[in-house]
Amino acid sequence: MFNVVIADDYDLVSSEAFKIMRNVMNKENPVLGLTTGSSPIGLYKKMIADHNSNGTSYKKVVTFNLDEYIGIPRDHEQSYYTFMHENLFDSLDIREENIHIPHGDAEDLEAECARYEEELSKYSIDLQVLGIGVDGHIAFNEPGVQFDSLTHVMKLEEQTRRDNARFFDDDVDEVPTHAITMGLASIMKAAKIVVIATGANKADAVYGMVKGPKSPDCPASILQDHPDVTVILDNDAAFRIV
Repeated sequence: MFNVVIADDYDLVSSEAFKIMRNVMNKENPVLGLTTGSSPIGLYKKMIADHNSNGTSYKKVVTFNLDEYIGIPRDHEQSYYTFMHENLFDSLDIREENIHIPHGDAEDLEAECARYEEELSKYSIDLQVLGIGVDGHIAFNEPGVQFDSLTHVMKLEEQTRRDNARFFDDDVDEVPTHAITMGLASIMKAAKIVVIATGANKADAVYGMVKGPKSPDCPASILQDHPDVTVILDNDAAFRIV
């Protein structure tokens, strides 16, 4: 079931997402599923501001990230390990041992996928934060991935690599070709999900997620089966569903 929230600009979108995050942080030991990219940065800034102003502690918080590039080390400036520390973790009092991000530089990638899924199975994610790709992918689950997928290695579509080239000095050849990602079934285990999407280029994907046929062609359409999904959009991203 979708609860669709439309806000006038990105800051208000981020504020709406933070309201949900703040409620989850009232739990005794919150478990958060986190994402990267442009969409969640405003939310993360508000989490940091709340920590600094109100003393909200993350010492008991456990986090799981959706994915990580394969083929670049953790200290690479564009690894998701680096992204999360620079944009969130380094500004909080979270314990490093409570942070879970796949190892994209693991020697045995299949074993790493199995290890990560096993670690996930020990927890119940209270809130999973998602963005959505222009082709409807969530995490790095590209079109065609089966709905019952668990953590796996994913070959990235050229569209995804082009979209992410802006983080690699606009050089698509520098964007990794594969990633480790939570599967769709892994994501669906979260108790609550919030999807953040802004910009007219996301409107078709949002339509496919909310109103399109449920199909692996639009991986995000699996969320139609989840009981608690809030989709937070700006006007541009929402125009096809209003």
